[in-house]
Amino acid sequence: MWLRVSCNLVFDVEISTPFILMLRSRSGAQQWIEHDEFNIEPNIPVTEYTDGYGNLCQRLVAPSGIFSIYTTADVKTSEFVDVDFGAPFIEIQNLPDDVLCYLLPSRYCESDRFNDLAMSITFNQLQGFNQVAAIEDWLRNTISYIPGSSDFPISAIEVNQKQSGVCRDLAHLGIALCRSLSIPARMVVGYLYQLQPMDMHAWFEAYVGGRWYTFDATQTAPKGGYVAVGYGLDAADIAIFNQFGPAVYPIQQITTVEQIKN
Repeated sequence: MWLRVSCNLVFDVEISTPFILMLRSRSGAQQWIEHDEFNIEPNIPVTEYTDGYGNLCQRLVAPSGIFSIYTTADVKTSEFVDVDFGAPFIEIQNLPDDVLCYLLPSRYCESDRFNDLAMSITFNQLQGFNQVAAIEDWLRNTISYIPGSSDFPISAIEVNQKQSGVCRDLAHLGIALCRSLSIPARMVVGYLYQLQPMDMHAWFEAYVGGRWYTFDATQTAPKGGYVAVGYGLDAADIAIFNQFGPAVYPIQQITTVEQIKN
C-alpha cells in the first residue's frame, strides 16, 4: 500500500521562540519512505538530529508573526497488521540491549502500579502475544475512546480512573499493563489511513517473539495503513512539536492521508 501523508501546522508567534519538531517519517522494517518534503515559512535555518530513540528531530527558532510548517511523504506500508498468536514471551536476559528501556515505568506509564490488573486481564493466557492481545481487547471493551476529549497527556493511572480518553491515553494504559508483565512496550505517533476523524494518531507496540508488533485499541479490528513518525517511552518523548517560552498553540492543523497507488 502506497500512502501520501501530510501535516500542516500554522502558529502565530508573539516573540522569537525555539522549537523542536518531530515530523519526518523514517524508513524502517515496516515502512519505506520513497520521497518526502519539509517546508517552513518564513525560510529560516533548521538543523536536524537523531534522538536516543532513532527519531528524526528538527531544531529551529521561529521569528515573531505567522509561522508555518508543511511536511509530506510518500510511504510504502503494509495493508495488514501482523498478528501472531502464540508468539512467545522473551525472557529479560534474552532481550536486546536497546529494548530493555521499554520495560521501565515512565512519566505517563506507571507500570509498577498495574501488576494485579494486568494479571487479572491476562489470566490463563499464553505468555507473550496472547497476553498483549487480551490487554488490547480489554482496553477496547473497557476504556471509551473519545477523539478530541483531551488536549494534554494524562497518565495510565488517570486513564484507568477516568475510563475514557483519546488514542494517546489508551496507548499509555496498554503500555503500562504490558510492562507490568515484563513485556517491553513503546508508544508510536504517526498517521493511520482512513482514521476518523483524521488527525495525528498514537498507538503502541509490544516486543514478543523477537520483534515488535502493533496494537491499537481504538480500532475495532487489526488493520494496516500505519505510518510511524516517532517512537518513545510515552507521549513525553514523541510530541510532534515542543516549544520553549510562552505557550504557543497551532492556529491551524491539517492532517491528510491518501492512497496514491497499489
